[in-house]
Amino acid sequence: MENSIKIDPFGFREYDARWLYPKNVNLKGIESLGKGLGSQIIIHTKKNNPRVIVGHDYRSYSEEIKSALKKGLISTGCFVEDIGLSLSPMVYFAQFNLNSDGVAMVTASHNENGWTGVKMGIKKGLTHGPEEMEELKNITLNEKFKIANGNEKKIEGFQDVYKNNLINKNKIEKKIKAVVACGNGTAGIFAPDILRSIGCEVIELDCNLDYTFPKYNPNPEDLQMLNEISKAVKDNKADIGFGFDGDGDRLGVIDNEGNEIFSDKIGLLIARNLSTKHKGAKFVVDVKSTGLYSNDKILLENNCKTIYWKTGHSHIKRKVNIEKALAGFEKSGHFFFNQPLGYGYDDGINSAIQVCHLLNNNDKKMSEIILDLPNTYQSPTMAPFCKDEEKYKVVDDLVNKIKEIKKDKIKIDGQVINEVLTVNGVRFSFDDGSWGLIRASSNKPSLVIVTESPVSNERKKKIFAFIDELLQDTGKIGEYDQKI
Repeated sequence: MENSIKIDPFGFREYDARWLYPKNVNLKGIESLGKGLGSQIIIHTKKNNPRVIVGHDYRSYSEEIKSALKKGLISTGCFVEDIGLSLSPMVYFAQFNLNSDGVAMVTASHNENGWTGVKMGIKKGLTHGPEEMEELKNITLNEKFKIANGNEKKIEGFQDVYKNNLINKNKIEKKIKAVVACGNGTAGIFAPDILRSIGCEVIELDCNLDYTFPKYNPNPEDLQMLNEISKAVKDNKADIGFGFDGDGDRLGVIDNEGNEIFSDKIGLLIARNLSTKHKGAKFVVDVKSTGLYSNDKILLENNCKTIYWKTGHSHIKRKVNIEKALAGFEKSGHFFFNQPLGYGYDDGINSAIQVCHLLNNNDKKMSEIILDLPNTYQSPTMAPFCKDEEKYKVVDDLVNKIKEIKKDKIKIDGQVINEVLTVNGVRFSFDDGSWGLIRASSNKPSLVIVTESPVSNERKKKIFAFIDELLQDTGKIGEYDQKI
């Protein structure tokens, strides 16, 4: 019944809200979320009528979700400013450009059709983290709502304002031929225009908007999408291939030979390129990222420091802000550029622009630039099933177990663990630069496993075998989504 509120508590994730619609949330539930968010913004800003920017992606049902969300926001006293069809970074940019008090972007990002969600924030350039999400969940589910009269206005033409902000300061001299793939998601009406306008020759791939996603989800970690980009790069003899996710905050990169470059390594190349001009800069990377940042010769020569931090766009964004880092890089393809390059939030198109600057400043092809990095053997991100209600306890137990193994100097593939980092699950490292990671997924009932070794593929696999044995011993682990 549409009159009763349906809102599954598990939809309140670590840094955004996501549900299957209408199975786990209905429009009344979304309206309640709007009331909760409006009340939360009023509490934090101490304003009776805070201004809230709202936008939506191109899914068939996103506008009706947005209407319900706005209804909730307005009922608390919020003045809603609707910028229409948007990318998440466009909504974040609008908060700076229009100087508003909060943002709410209706999107389920790269999730399959049937999913909906909201990314939201109060402080400029930041999105909700676990504390804010917990507070929002509490306000919403317990109906601790403010009641007042708000209003709504439409902001026309904001797409051009967002585009021009990126174009005007990023012109390049070199004619870079780029495949731009959008998986029929919302980035299709932004990315080709912007990259063409800074000086690229653009080959469009699935840039027409189609909310049925006829070929695959717009997800730059999806192998099907990456293979299509790779083929288009080779067929067109392009210099680079870019893949954008559904709401335009993530980027995947394919080199001129059609090979995927993991985002953490793209981040390192961008950091190297930036470090020559911004000596002494700080960079933040997530715990799933390559160990190469720690002792990279160019970053060290330029007196730059890298901080490993919690995975999740909200966590990295916040850490970049707190540390006043120049940039942050997340292995899933969220990149964050602080002033003077950006406002600190994740923007896939700005990330692609920074790769264009990297190519513009080098006389080498992308496949040659990547060879400047030491070789490492990296696993993909592997996600074994683990129930939402059990996953954090499982990880806590494994953290203690690995600390014991380090203390007792037990050898794994002939080496003892020399460092244990516990900012997000557990990342344990060895003298030779090899490492393994176990953490709980923030948006699915699963764990996240990554291993890397600069020594050999065999060593990478041995570290995974060690992790897998620990996991199986818990008796709480199901199938992996993929496995090495």
